[in-house]
Amino acid sequence: MKAMILAAGLGTRLKPWTLEHPKALVPVGGKPMLERVILKLKSQGFDDIVVNVHHFADQIVDFLHANDFGVKICISDETGMLLDTGGGLAYASDLLRGEPFLVHNVDILSNGDLRKLMEIHNESGNDVTLLTSGRDSSRRLLFGRDDSLKGWHNLSTGEYRPAESEGFEDISENAFSGIYIVGGGGLDALCRFREERGVDVFPVMDFFLASIGKLKIRRHYSADLDLIDIGKPETLEKAFLFIDGGAYRCGSCCC
Repeated sequence: MKAMILAAGLGTRLKPWTLEHPKALVPVGGKPMLERVILKLKSQGFDDIVVNVHHFADQIVDFLHANDFGVKICISDETGMLLDTGGGLAYASDLLRGEPFLVHNVDILSNGDLRKLMEIHNESGNDVTLLTSGRDSSRRLLFGRDDSLKGWHNLSTGEYRPAESEGFEDISENAFSGIYIVGGGGLDALCRFREERGVDVFPVMDFFLASIGKLKIRRHYSADLDLIDIGKPETLEKAFLFIDGGAYRCGSCCC
């Protein structure tokens, strides 16, 4: 199975570490985050991995060359321009075509069953399958009774996208995990979105919200999903406890 790890971000919330290092190599429990995500993917059957790089890209490339993880790893080089999550996927499209692929943020630790997520996607006929949960989050996605994406809600500001989704009935709100599956139709639509908008840099959420009613973008809700975002210093200690306590598991083994 194929996956892409989004590792190009600046990691501004992790300063001073990211003044001299990429966010992807921040150590958590003695291992760089990128290594933890690669091992998680490998343990669940993903053996063809794309990693995008920008901030201190050479350090990530050197790290991957120095370590044999037993899987195929390709680099999508964004050193010329940071393309954001949507632009990064579109830029790497030639490396991703041929089968559905999983997208995983490099700063996420979870106990998610990613193999099962891929199986669910393949059986669903979805263009995109989003892994969601009921965890606390200031930003949530809105879904209809058929699990299809209907909008986005910022609880802190009260903003809805699209604006009319505020009045929708029979809507439930979930937290997005930063983990999702994109099928061939979804990738083609993403590339068209980039071309039609004439922009190379854009967040993938803009594409998701623009595709409501056009693509099958549905959730897979996981009630028992444990997840932590290590993108800021105050969560690094929590991340270590998350690992040490056994909540984070790579397949059958605790990393």
